[in-house]
Amino acid sequence: MKFFNSADIGKAAGAAAGKCKCNFFHIRKVTKFCVTLYVYNPCIMQPLVFEPFLRTMVWGGDKIAPYKGISTDIPHIGESWEISGVPEHPTVVADGPYAGKTVTELVKEFKGELVGKHVYASTGDEFPLLVKFIDALTDLSIQVHPDDEMAVRCHGEGFRGKTEMWYVIDAAPGAKLYSGLSRALTPAEYEKMVADGTITDALACYEVHPGDVFFLPAGRIHAICGGCFLAEIQQTSDLTYRIWDYGRLGLDGKPRQLHTELAKQAINFKVEDTYRTIYEPVQDEEVELVSCKYFTTNLYDLTLPYAKDLSEIDSFIIVMCVSGSGSLEVDGESLDIRQGQTVLIPASADDLCFIPDDGMKLLTSFIN
Repeated sequence: MKFFNSADIGKAAGAAAGKCKCNFFHIRKVTKFCVTLYVYNPCIMQPLVFEPFLRTMVWGGDKIAPYKGISTDIPHIGESWEISGVPEHPTVVADGPYAGKTVTELVKEFKGELVGKHVYASTGDEFPLLVKFIDALTDLSIQVHPDDEMAVRCHGEGFRGKTEMWYVIDAAPGAKLYSGLSRALTPAEYEKMVADGTITDALACYEVHPGDVFFLPAGRIHAICGGCFLAEIQQTSDLTYRIWDYGRLGLDGKPRQLHTELAKQAINFKVEDTYRTIYEPVQDEEVELVSCKYFTTNLYDLTLPYAKDLSEIDSFIIVMCVSGSGSLEVDGESLDIRQGQTVLIPASADDLCFIPDDGMKLLTSFIN
């Protein structure tokens, strides 16, 4: 056993303070054998909570507001953008010293300290992920998203493609979704099936249940159908090519625009054996659901506290509470979290502990 004297403590504080000239330290806890030293740095950001951007959609339902425990007069909420750097709709910090600032403004101000040095070097002042809760009362359009190369080629510099994933939170009996092609199609056959309204006959259809996961790389044709309530993690992009929309009218009373030709260029016509992501649920452990160049998403189904060392992760972490309640302890500071809430942990954080009340299920997303 090693004992530490005041000189040892001073050295430790000095090493920690070397990260920033603004640091000072205090001793939080002293026991017979242990000194717990916390370094306070006013330059280091605290966890952030944002005001959600609630979107009325022609297919939207009525579950998002009660799920999140909020009151609103907004009707037919189909999407709650929890954290968004999309230029037209950046989310705003709800409270604390940065209240009223957008996530984009914070990235510009804090750069790698907020998002991670390697992330900032790659994506600059853009916050790179968009996370949502989605409530589909009726079917969404059959659609596809371009990859990064096509986004730039067809829409210009600064546009990004959209790779995304879904985690099903709840589903009505018999609820389904489409993901991928069920049989080989040529581009010409695709066009004919869109024209005669039979394109769904060529899509892989899945009945869904809570806990189901689907990974949708750019180019995979897909649609969420009525009765699905899910979390979506995606690249920061709002590029969607609508293929088929059942002939319905939009909120403006006019037929919604289709993007048949752009979609044909974007679709990956390769047929896979399955499009469902298979994973083994394990309680009180970290379970990886998806890992790709754009994000890694893990699941935590917790009845006990779970501690995570963040010192080797050069990225922000988004925490979405999909059920239950508890708290997040970040570098010694505690923040309550409950179902429907989302928290952004800055890349400058070193230690994170999830502490459930009677049970809590979380999704975390970051960039490797």
